[in-house]
Amino acid sequence: MKIIKGGSGGKELVCTAEELKAVNAFAKAELSAEDVYIFSVLLCDNEIDRDHERFSEATLRELGELFVGVTGICDHDWRSDNQVARIYRTELVTDKNRKNSLGADYVYLKGYAYMLRTEANAELIAQIDGGIKRETSVGCSVARSVCSVCGEELGTCTHVKGRTYGGKECYAILEGAVDAYEWSFVAVPAQRGAGVIKSFVETEEGKRFAPEYERLEKAAKLGEKYLNGLRSKVLRLCLVCDKSLHSALSKSVATLDEAALLEMKSAFEARSAELYPPVTQLPGKGEVTKFDGDEYII
Repeated sequence: MKIIKGGSGGKELVCTAEELKAVNAFAKAELSAEDVYIFSVLLCDNEIDRDHERFSEATLRELGELFVGVTGICDHDWRSDNQVARIYRTELVTDKNRKNSLGADYVYLKGYAYMLRTEANAELIAQIDGGIKRETSVGCSVARSVCSVCGEELGTCTHVKGRTYGGKECYAILEGAVDAYEWSFVAVPAQRGAGVIKSFVETEEGKRFAPEYERLEKAAKLGEKYLNGLRSKVLRLCLVCDKSLHSALSKSVATLDEAALLEMKSAFEARSAELYPPVTQLPGKGEVTKFDGDEYII
């Protein structure tokens, strides 16, 4: 799964001898402190974003290794002349004084980047110093998108991101960093706190799967509609059989899969048949039936 995800940054650092040594590991010619501008960026964190996704701490650590040496660009424009900076080291930071929305320690991936102090970069450096260039976005690839409710791969289970099941929010846990291919200065942040732009990235290889993806998406919507109808049917039967169960069942029915719903539907239908057997309007031959019309009172 390829994603674009980001954070914030743009804080100038002092170019110490140690930092300069790390920078020169990526330079062909020896650079001096006067040649480079170094700064830090918050690349991504362990918070749930507006797309209802979050990185696990293990994935952040893996991305930290992958982002070393990765080029920084502007607005995700991959032209060679748009490469403006490079990350020369990263650090996984745990803020003990801050919690994420899950109540866990806030953890974020911090990148240290350098730019050459050239005339062409002067305006960008001024924008970073002035706080204009603040938001960043990272492009990376992960192996799995895991459902927070059931632990299965999202898309293979019935849970939907952003919904709540039994009091538990459904979101995707992004696991298994595969690649980190770019980070970019962007204009508009979207992630809570740090600021993120995120979207699925189409590739030439992936385009051939577009028709199949569209078919599966339609099938998934039909499946969701079918399950919602089944849940409504179960709740209606519950009202017929035992109203006292309806309140508790209405909270738990959203987490049930098709097999459990069908089993419950069959049980309620059987109980309904026992409680309300069919009544004939006409008596059998030789029988006399007193009719008061109660059977047809609604």
